[in-house]
Amino acid sequence: MVTGNQKKGVMKLWYLLLFIGLFGCDKDQTIPFYGYGNPKQINYLALGDSYTIGESVCTTCRFPEQLKASLQASYPNNSFLLQVIAKTGWTTTNLLSEINLVNPSTNFDLVTLLIGVNNQYQNKPFSLYETEFPQLVTKAIALAKGDKSNVIVVSIPDYAYTPFGQGAINISTAIDQYNAFAQNYCAQNEIAFVNITDITRLGLSQPELVANDGLHPSELAYSKFVERIIPSALTAIGN
Repeated sequence: MVTGNQKKGVMKLWYLLLFIGLFGCDKDQTIPFYGYGNPKQINYLALGDSYTIGESVCTTCRFPEQLKASLQASYPNNSFLLQVIAKTGWTTTNLLSEINLVNPSTNFDLVTLLIGVNNQYQNKPFSLYETEFPQLVTKAIALAKGDKSNVIVVSIPDYAYTPFGQGAINISTAIDQYNAFAQNYCAQNEIAFVNITDITRLGLSQPELVANDGLHPSELAYSKFVERIIPSALTAIGN
């Protein structure tokens, strides 16, 4: 004789099998899921100048640290190691020299590159950027395990839209020239390029986007940078 409890068990099993049959066999169904596999260390290298080192904001306020925190939240089972090679005032020449001096490892899962504003500010020939920016991208790829999909180039902020820049059109025009070259180079070479310049162009109308020095981005501005960068970073980490 089948008891009532046995009947209930059979019915539960039948409903479970029906559910699996309806919903469990869709091979095209994908659900994003991060960070709960085998734990591993993710290595992130940030290359740049004052915008990368975070001039006039706290260490954890700069965009590489905020990006690291966002990635950690998406991959809670992994550990993240951030290395920064950047300094206020650096041109492409300075960054190239420092990379050669430091000679970092080539095992980075993610490399970001944001450089060029000091070439413009110091009135370096634009041809210098045309020569050295590609060299920096090549180095970034080599440091990113030789995989260009692990590299993200970030556009140059426009400091014209700060109390220091006072809305100077010539600054914005020059920044556009630098960014256009970088973006075109990245497009031709299938490298991720993230535009954050428009965020910084709100600096005069939204002063909270400018740091206390009246020149560099604030913590809030950097958080908006990260919102733009994080999709490409997640793609790189997920490769």
